[in-house]
Amino acid sequence: MKQLTINSIRVLAADAIQKANSGHPGLPLGSAPIAYALWQNFLKFNPKDPAWDDRDRFVLSAGHGSMLEYALLYLYKFGLKKEDLTEFRQLGSKTPGHPEYRHTPGVETTTGPLGQGIANAVGMAAAEAHLAAIFNREGFPVVDHFTYALCGDGCLEEGISYEACSFAGTHELGKLILFYDDNDITIEGDTDVTFTEDVGARFAAQNWQVIKVDLVAHPDNVVMLTNAIRKAQKERRKPSVIICKTKIGYGSPLEGSSKCHGAPLGEENVKKLKETLGWPCAEPFEVPEEVFRHTAKACRRGAKREREWKKMFAAYEKQYPDLARQYRLMMSGKLPDLAGMDSLYEFEKPMATRQDSSIVLNKLAAVIPSLMGGSADLGPSNLSELKDTDRIRYGTFSASDRSGRNMHFGIREHAMAAIANGMQLHGGVQAYCATFFIFSDYCKHAMRLSALMKLPVVYILTHDSIGVGEDGPTHEPVEQLIALRSIPGMKVYRPADGKETAAAWISALTGQEPTALVLSRQTLPQYAGSGKEALKGGYVLDDCKGKPDVLLMATGSEVEQCVGAKAELEKQGIRARVISMPCFEEFEKQSAAYKERVMPSSVKARVCVEAGSPYSWYRYAGEKGEIVAMSTFGASAPGPQLFKHFGFTVENIVEKAKASLAKVSQ
Repeated sequence: MKQLTINSIRVLAADAIQKANSGHPGLPLGSAPIAYALWQNFLKFNPKDPAWDDRDRFVLSAGHGSMLEYALLYLYKFGLKKEDLTEFRQLGSKTPGHPEYRHTPGVETTTGPLGQGIANAVGMAAAEAHLAAIFNREGFPVVDHFTYALCGDGCLEEGISYEACSFAGTHELGKLILFYDDNDITIEGDTDVTFTEDVGARFAAQNWQVIKVDLVAHPDNVVMLTNAIRKAQKERRKPSVIICKTKIGYGSPLEGSSKCHGAPLGEENVKKLKETLGWPCAEPFEVPEEVFRHTAKACRRGAKREREWKKMFAAYEKQYPDLARQYRLMMSGKLPDLAGMDSLYEFEKPMATRQDSSIVLNKLAAVIPSLMGGSADLGPSNLSELKDTDRIRYGTFSASDRSGRNMHFGIREHAMAAIANGMQLHGGVQAYCATFFIFSDYCKHAMRLSALMKLPVVYILTHDSIGVGEDGPTHEPVEQLIALRSIPGMKVYRPADGKETAAAWISALTGQEPTALVLSRQTLPQYAGSGKEALKGGYVLDDCKGKPDVLLMATGSEVEQCVGAKAELEKQGIRARVISMPCFEEFEKQSAAYKERVMPSSVKARVCVEAGSPYSWYRYAGEKGEIVAMSTFGASAPGPQLFKHFGFTVENIVEKAKASLAKVSQ
């Protein structure tokens, strides 16, 4: 039965990929015994309740091998049907080319971009450790599960895997177990040309337990795999990597060749694969009924464990009612009524929006116990740390204290963002992370996946423009705003003052998408006209009497110059309206009537001002408008000098307003 079930995984993968004429058969054929040993003998899950809190998490980091996971979800009754396998990689099917979270039942995270899944798994393991430290009591292991991930050579070649695994080893995430499908093959051929390092030594140096299993010399040896997993489970002071020496495309005529990495085997080779495996079924996608009876044992075991967990939790609820209530609250993701927290909008003096954010963050953390995160070694600059008070001690998440809510990610921006995704995916944690805005480029792919998965991770991105000053163009963001705004489902807030920053945080935490908070280094005014209207993304901050002659639009620090320009224009008899546009995405969600009230289409004279790329603004500037923006990189000089040098001044905005009015009058 072991061999028949392993071969079922292989054949289903080969059949689906062949029918689609697209896919990656090599990994499923080689790693099927790894998947079988884990799912049949160890993985804690209940297919009838895929979202059970205390299930083990399985992440296919090598997401190109998606048919491995789909075959497992089919055999272990997660709701996939044979028809779903026959529609692999087809429009609208439940079996897309790479695993997609929220799309296929049982898929824990969207993977495919190599290395992302490893970092997600690290985040899941960190969340598990954190919640266990808060809620577990003697005799009540409310949070007690493992995180497993399967990766290949490509994942380990990506730099994000080094960042994430270094973090995991430093934090001694012992309930994280990584399977490395070591088949020595990538698209271009043998890894001898690119990847010859001693992977075991690398992981040992990062404080991982290293276990080796040779499936080339001992094909399909489930006993060896079972012993390796047991050994990994026993080590709680270190994460474990199980290095599995495998043959890509095992059992097919293309075994060991890069030709089976990313292309169907071909009908004749699928036929020969089945002959080699001694496959008993004649029709494609046909699996012996006894295989389903065998896999059902693991399903029943998982269902029993969930029943036992619920019984235990009921007793826990009686003995620790307050903890149980908080656990349910955190796992539900429910938040207090943030819209009613008027104290979030109170600020005493002008300050940088990164300082405004720190004040809001700490007020929120006091009422949201799940709020947890940190910075990529820039906490004192990002002002992203939760500050201990007499009432609350936040602490630092570390190997010695899992309960801490402040995380130090180290100088690992890419892994930080992906780890935050993993924490959010796990549940029970509202994740945020922070770095300089310029380094959002390092985070970009993980941020894109936040948006693709609709994860409300909050990204604190400070030092947002040429206002960075003396650090020069390497640290001055220019094109990053348009880059983030171009991501479907990413919300970008660039607030002009404290009240707009408070609105940005509220929007971030109450939305269903990731949010980038783009914040200033330099001090900005607190405006009398700002406030909750910023939740709409764009609003009239400072209006004139009667119909305006010109609209002045800006975000962030440049709102100050627009306010100054309005006053100067009025001295010259020109009526100007200042529109603050902290979030384009939220503004575009508003009704056409609202947008027309804020930005009347009849007012053609417009000036759009932002210390970044101009490309975001063409739709608002119109044919007669002017844009004051950055078309070059910045420079190294004090911030005020740079703003003057690049034209972000009251005087220049006044001239641009007159130029726009002149166009309209022509």
